[in-house]
Amino acid sequence: MCGIVGTLAATPVNQVLYDALLLLQHRGQDAAGIVTMQGQKCFMHKARGMVRDVFRTRNMRALPGNIGLGQVRYPTAGNAYSEEEAQPFYVNAPFGIVLVHNGNLTNSLALKDELFEIDRRHINTDSDTEVLINVLAHELEIAARDLPLTTKEIFAAVRSVQKRIKGSYAVIALIAGQGLLAFRDPFGIRPLCFGRSGKGEFMVASESVALEGTGHQLERDLAPGEALFVDMTGKMHTEQCNDNSTRNPCMFEFVYLARPDSVMDGISVYQARLNMGEALAQRVISTMPPNEIDVVIPIPESSRPAAMQLAHRIGKPYREGFVKNRYVGRTFIMPAQGTREKSVRQKLNAIGLEFKGRNVLLVDDSIVRGTTSKEIVEMAREAGARKVYLASAAPPVRFPNVYGIDLPTKEELIAHGRTVEEIREYIGADALIYQDIEAMKRVVAELRPGIQGFEVSCFEGHYLTGDISQADFDGMREQRKKRYVEAEHGDEAT
Repeated sequence: MCGIVGTLAATPVNQVLYDALLLLQHRGQDAAGIVTMQGQKCFMHKARGMVRDVFRTRNMRALPGNIGLGQVRYPTAGNAYSEEEAQPFYVNAPFGIVLVHNGNLTNSLALKDELFEIDRRHINTDSDTEVLINVLAHELEIAARDLPLTTKEIFAAVRSVQKRIKGSYAVIALIAGQGLLAFRDPFGIRPLCFGRSGKGEFMVASESVALEGTGHQLERDLAPGEALFVDMTGKMHTEQCNDNSTRNPCMFEFVYLARPDSVMDGISVYQARLNMGEALAQRVISTMPPNEIDVVIPIPESSRPAAMQLAHRIGKPYREGFVKNRYVGRTFIMPAQGTREKSVRQKLNAIGLEFKGRNVLLVDDSIVRGTTSKEIVEMAREAGARKVYLASAAPPVRFPNVYGIDLPTKEELIAHGRTVEEIREYIGADALIYQDIEAMKRVVAELRPGIQGFEVSCFEGHYLTGDISQADFDGMREQRKKRYVEAEHGDEAT
């Protein structure tokens, strides 16, 4: 999961890219980067850290040009502590290409060998984004060989790229002197949308909130498998580059990852979470008498809409029982387990008044590793709760995710191989209620008639791309161990 943005305007774009990345900061906190182009020349700055820390006045002044792109990084592949693997990535031929990518290529290792042995291109990092940009560069070189580069050749190259790469990807690229290219994987797993400002300036981004917050009007999402190219005059061209595309957005975007004020694939994230709360209320009612609950309290922040709707549905008061320190990062996307556990109590503090002597129903968006939930249940008891119940707006997360969410190994998932009762005992709650997966899919699908389905592999264990084997999981496990070493030692590991 990363946040990406690209824009073309009549005026310098460095500030609007910075503003858009701030609006996408929730999608990645490990690194940030911006590249702009002026004429045929690229200007780039990227580094580890949050957007506000990476870009100073001197850095912004060194980013001239009316076209550019940016990314906030949350690594799911490669080295989390290497600035070399921060995006954007650049290759100098053909034309000069700069690229940012949100997602995860599931066949990147095979492609890396193929690029070296057949295409004669060298990959210098462990990043699948470097693999992707080199595949795109190679296909553009073939498509445009001895020909002027037109939209026909660009879309032919994207069509060839989509035949070679597998996994999830939303991509934005700049081609020097030509324009801005964007495309999306044929399942539409990772989000990508575009729009224009009142002055006709163009922007494409991971979430609609980045457009609206920078004065752009959302036009629509890119369709799965679709490519979009905006030339240097601002003229937009689109083409479907995959004949077998289906719309299956990642359900975890609606559960947790996206901002509630975003709209993805025509679905309001906020309304999706309200609907999840309605469905979860039915599970609560069927599991325990509501009169055993005194108050409903969300675990900030993604669970708030679901908790509000649940409380309304069962007729119990909704209260804010935890205060969040907004200056601590999201624990789900911190790179090491030790860092997550240490940060939970730094991140949240209980308001004793809301807990003392009460039977409390805590509502979380999901339960992934269980360590955060265990800490929060203990905090509720320490604050004086008589009984602590826990409800999850998502079903049990039982399987690894290979499409860009940081859930790669079975060993880290509290629900893998355990019953709900065993999970409840580990967490220490008096009752544990999970969302029903079919109900969740139904109430979110109701918001977008005609949607084919959702990417729900972490709940069901079915992988849309059909190319995932045990060897892939073994490789992810080893990569995970390596990342833990990097997290413990930081720069010493690079």
